[in-house]
Amino acid sequence: MTGEPHPAVAQRPMVPPPEPLTVPVIDAHTHLDACGCVDRDDVVAAMGRAAAVGVNRVVTVADDLASARWVARAIDWHPDLYGAIALHPTRADKLDEASRLELAELAAHPRVVAIGETGLDHYWDAAPHPVQAEAFAWHIDLAKRLGKPLMIHDRDAHDDVLAILRSEGPPDSVIFHCFSGGPQMARTCVEAGYHLSFAGPVSFRNARELAEAARGVPSGQLMVETDAPFLTPHPHRGKRNEPYALPYTVRALAAVRSQDLDELCADVSLTTRIVFGLPVS
Repeated sequence: MTGEPHPAVAQRPMVPPPEPLTVPVIDAHTHLDACGCVDRDDVVAAMGRAAAVGVNRVVTVADDLASARWVARAIDWHPDLYGAIALHPTRADKLDEASRLELAELAAHPRVVAIGETGLDHYWDAAPHPVQAEAFAWHIDLAKRLGKPLMIHDRDAHDDVLAILRSEGPPDSVIFHCFSGGPQMARTCVEAGYHLSFAGPVSFRNARELAEAARGVPSGQLMVETDAPFLTPHPHRGKRNEPYALPYTVRALAAVRSQDLDELCADVSLTTRIVFGLPVS
């Protein structure tokens, strides 16, 4: 998949550029390779589109070993691009000894700011649940060994994800990427000190439980992301997502929380910089 748009979204039209934000924000989770970025020129162009609307930093995330290798190269192509490296839970059955050694080496790159995305996916069932759990535990240990945040994929597996975090002991920083739980799950995560990152679904008109969850997250634990090329925000569902579309989600989140837009942008940017250890400027 690396180096070409994800086949499910490759033929879709791109999202129209949003009105630029006054206060910049950070896309805490995207997949530039699945967006079609192949080389330095592609990455620079995508980052330019993002910067033009106030998305001033981007974290591009691996989901398989080929993607991890690409991420480790791409993060040196632009000063505002960072990476996260892991095997996605649907690929947990590929986590053999050789891949563990290579992932650990790639993840030690100083511009890799998180171990992820890892966790559990009980929707697709592409890998057996015990295999996913073992891979998740290994990634938790890697995050602790490297002193980096853990970026979690949690689909239809809330209770099991939380149970494994408790049994293994979480690293200092845990991010629930594309948070998909309701208000009770959000409260549980907030009480545990975890960070919750919201993507396009928070803008969907039928996402009442998710909107209620977003309202209850303290500013110091709130992040935003695109998960591009997936989860394109309203009103452009069905189009192809990219980091420059993040302002649509940010504006929807500000409306859901009844929060001033500039204040929200400043809050989530500060939180994201702290979590990932990014420079102030």
